[in-house]
Amino acid sequence: MDVSGAIFDCDGTLVDSMGMWNHAYEWLYDHYDSPGAPLDEVEPMALAEACRLFHDKYGMGSSAEEVYETLCTHVRDGYEHDVALMPGARAFLEELAAAGVPMVVASSTPRRELLFCLKVHGLEGFFADVVSTEEVGGRDKEFPDVYLEALRRLAVARGDAGSGGSDGPDGAAPSRDGVWVFEDAPFGVRTARRAGFYVVGLINDHDGRREEDVRPWCDVFAHGFAELSVPLLADYARPTPVAGEPLRALVVAGSPESSAPALVAMLADEADYVVCADGGADVCRAAGVAPDVFCGDADSASGEAAAWARAAARLCVSFPSDKYATDLSLALDCARHEAARRAAPLVVTLTCASGGRPDHALAVVGQLAEAGCASARIVEDGYEMRIVSADGQRVWRLGAEAVGHTFSAVAVAPGTRVDERGMQWELDDKPMGLLDDLGISNVVTSPEAEVACRSGAVAAFLLR
Repeated sequence: MDVSGAIFDCDGTLVDSMGMWNHAYEWLYDHYDSPGAPLDEVEPMALAEACRLFHDKYGMGSSAEEVYETLCTHVRDGYEHDVALMPGARAFLEELAAAGVPMVVASSTPRRELLFCLKVHGLEGFFADVVSTEEVGGRDKEFPDVYLEALRRLAVARGDAGSGGSDGPDGAAPSRDGVWVFEDAPFGVRTARRAGFYVVGLINDHDGRREEDVRPWCDVFAHGFAELSVPLLADYARPTPVAGEPLRALVVAGSPESSAPALVAMLADEADYVVCADGGADVCRAAGVAPDVFCGDADSASGEAAAWARAAARLCVSFPSDKYATDLSLALDCARHEAARRAAPLVVTLTCASGGRPDHALAVVGQLAEAGCASARIVEDGYEMRIVSADGQRVWRLGAEAVGHTFSAVAVAPGTRVDERGMQWELDDKPMGLLDDLGISNVVTSPEAEVACRSGAVAAFLLR
């Protein structure tokens, strides 16, 4: 997907100013000797609207205009002396600019103060325009007006819409295709998503935002700009209804103890799409498997293998090593995005992911259990593991080659109930406690052996 435009919130997104705003309101309340309004009442409001509330409801100042100018003067001083850029913001804006992506700021802060903030932080050159909620009738970010006006101005910057009105050529609304909104506030994220934009939700560890209030409305959720890149956004595809033949994706991870190159080559031959995560580059190179995507921070791949993978892959999605997300989660995202582009069910095979680190191995199983794939499995030299679930692959028929081998099933979701057939100890609609040892060390006795999940999910292991 082409990244055709970017709309940025300012406070709490580009600049680390939410603390300043909180203190600014507290300063204002002290200045007027008033108890003031709770933050959640005023945060979505345009500043002029908030100052009318302060005057009309809480009796501050001789007029709403006086309160407004008093607060704005204090805010400009804060922008200049107390507020810092969010880490990585400038570098990400530079990356967008280098890619030719036009940008506009959409904020509840007044235009005059927005321009002042961008100027004192040296950001004004990145943006084609700024839009304040005060310029769209004072309607706050619970309404889409400010984002739609920012979209219109983006279209003007791209040269594909007229400057008058809110419509583009021939009366058509400017396209939202490839336009991303970057927001930190739950109400802003919700509104932008409902208005049809692609949304990046950014939160930090000190503004009090809750992940559960932001993540459900995001296309991309990030703990900072370090986790973002233009290739990441370009690779994104929103989930769509799926049908037809599945996409068989192989993800080659970078665990300290990798599977044999011959196994990786065999799995790649069976796959439609290969994603190489970081240290998996060394294994792919040894196996002669050119990945479709190379992703991660390249901190565990050798320099030679990383250079090879970047040259061999169709797409590279790079991240710094101080990112919050793991290389594996990024690789699984790449597989999901390709499946979404094809509107195909995703069948994912993971290899070189669980050797050498038991903590990593457990987290890998957890990621696959939550992946929402039609089918998900790990294949290593010593075992194969499949997620068998009521919502995905409901039955795993182990096959004649499994006879005599050890089989284990571990519940990875509450309320799990399973059947096991063709084994030394058979189970019939058996409840399994989360992560308990009921299903450990069974033995396959029949070529018709299978495990079926009636509810919940199990990680089913066949040891070679």
